[in-house]
Amino acid sequence: MLLKGLKVVDFSAYIAGPGAACILGDWGADVIKVERPGGDMMRAAFADLKTDLGANPTFDLDNRGKRGVVLDITKPQGRDALAKLAETADVFLTNVRPVSLRKYALDDVTLRAANPRLVYAVITGYGLEGPDAHLPGFDVTAFWARSGIGYMTAPKGAEPFMRTSGMGDHTTSLATVSAILAALYERDRTGEGRLVQTSLLASGVYLWGSDMAVQLKFGRVASVRPRDNPINALANYFKSADDRWFVHNPRGGSGGWEAFATAAGRPDLITDERFASGKARRANARDLAAELDAAFAALPFEEIARRLDAADLVWAAMQTPAEVAADPQIAAAGAFVDVEDGHGGTYRSPAAPARFPGADATVRPPAPKLGEHTREVLAELGYAEAAVEAMFASGAAG
Repeated sequence: MLLKGLKVVDFSAYIAGPGAACILGDWGADVIKVERPGGDMMRAAFADLKTDLGANPTFDLDNRGKRGVVLDITKPQGRDALAKLAETADVFLTNVRPVSLRKYALDDVTLRAANPRLVYAVITGYGLEGPDAHLPGFDVTAFWARSGIGYMTAPKGAEPFMRTSGMGDHTTSLATVSAILAALYERDRTGEGRLVQTSLLASGVYLWGSDMAVQLKFGRVASVRPRDNPINALANYFKSADDRWFVHNPRGGSGGWEAFATAAGRPDLITDERFASGKARRANARDLAAELDAAFAALPFEEIARRLDAADLVWAAMQTPAEVAADPQIAAAGAFVDVEDGHGGTYRSPAAPARFPGADATVRPPAPKLGEHTREVLAELGYAEAAVEAMFASGAAG
């Protein structure tokens, strides 16, 4: 495994931090998940459902393969054990609010003074500086709404809508992994670790950065238009006769206009004066969208797919979650990994989006039960059995 020998202390909760630590674990690091008494809030992600599903795939996704420890940092023994654990680590990852970390002397300055090689990674909603750095931030608030993604995603005039959970968190997970690896590379040269930080807010702005670059340069950017009134009628979603949606993304100057019109069964549109040039097609985009809509609505999806592929056009079906799970190309791309189910079998879970041919993770251990490895990890730190039992008795460990 690529990161074998790397020790990561994951003192984070919810999704972004645990997700970053999980990726490092998938790539070979020894990840120790430290939870407070009561555990990560995501352990209860399905607790309010009327039907007990008997599993928590959301928590398991971001915590597979880790060793689980419970420490109460409000008690001196629990706080000291976490600090001692950081002394032995390569990476300390947290999304606990900085004010709390300073209160318990678990901030980067304190921990890196004891372990100068430590890479201390902190994830926040809004960053470590600025007037709103102290505010709590979640995926839908800091990443989705405030960063501008929510506005840029909805067509102009549409009401805002909520989106699925974890999108911004997992984007920030990837950014955090990148930052950690860059800091570890620097440490190889200098011998010293450093503080690195990521935020949901900055990750969100970067995610739609191509448009934001236009806004920053020219002071304005085009909004998303409704499907029936596109800027470019070829860059759009269309529905087949059997109610299957697909999207086409034109490429090049003409965007494959002639091939696309032919695939739609409307080669006559090529010589229609309303659409005879790129300028004309943009000026009459609403009319062209209607013509193409009607054309594709008369064709079955399989025939559309055959024609688009034969013309080497850039397109994709709009797939449901069930279709994604069954898509052989998605599996071949390495999008899934097998995880032990704790009963002698395995189940599939989303994988980190990178492949290392010859060194890919095959089967990953399950997420730890709350405090499953507390005694084991404390013993590795040199705590005698009596001291460990005393910590359990006092509630400093669990």
